[in-house]
Amino acid sequence: MDAPADRSRATLARAIDHTLLTPAATDDDVAALCREAARLGVAAVCVSPSRLPLPVALPDAIATAAVVGFPSGAHVPAVKAAEAAAAVAAGASEIDVVIDLGRAAAGDWDGVHDELAAVRASVPGLLKVIVESAWLLAGAAPDALERACAAAEAAGADMVKTSTGFHPAGGASVEAVRRMRAAVGDRLGVKASGGIRDAVTAWAMLDAGATRLGCSATARILEDPS
Repeated sequence: MDAPADRSRATLARAIDHTLLTPAATDDDVAALCREAARLGVAAVCVSPSRLPLPVALPDAIATAAVVGFPSGAHVPAVKAAEAAAAVAAGASEIDVVIDLGRAAAGDWDGVHDELAAVRASVPGLLKVIVESAWLLAGAAPDALERACAAAEAAGADMVKTSTGFHPAGGASVEAVRRMRAAVGDRLGVKASGGIRDAVTAWAMLDAGATRLGCSATARILEDPS
């Protein structure tokens, strides 16, 4: 997938999921996030499912995303599917779900696929699968990142996503994004998330093949002159 030719602030904004996943976030915090999202012109807001329905209506052009099985991924598949269904019922049109990292570590890719397929059945809209790319690259089998992407694609995902931003192994990297883009070709989107705090990093992720960015420092990124 080609890097974006348009390097405008608006193009960058439309690639960002404006994110607030702090466990102690209040409805007032989420309301402020929504107002800022509308001002900045982002692609989506991303919140915990317990913060839905959103306290402030978004413009039609901005999607509502919620995380599922977050941040550990160590949830019973039926619970992930039910959480996804509840988030959709509360207004989410996009779901970001964490894979079962224990199954991935064991190389149980059929198990990873099956739980993602259960979540897919509960999500009529966009499904993004979080694979914790930094952890996979650091300690799993050499092709684990590609295998995770393949399992997500086979289960019907629309996008693969690097990270929760909460794993000690770290967040997004240009290497991970490039490998994920190579794994899914032009068939799926790639979302880079975790540790993106300036415009240089944001554009580097897009140049590497990302189509979405998960950012909590969105205003700072978009105001960065670099």
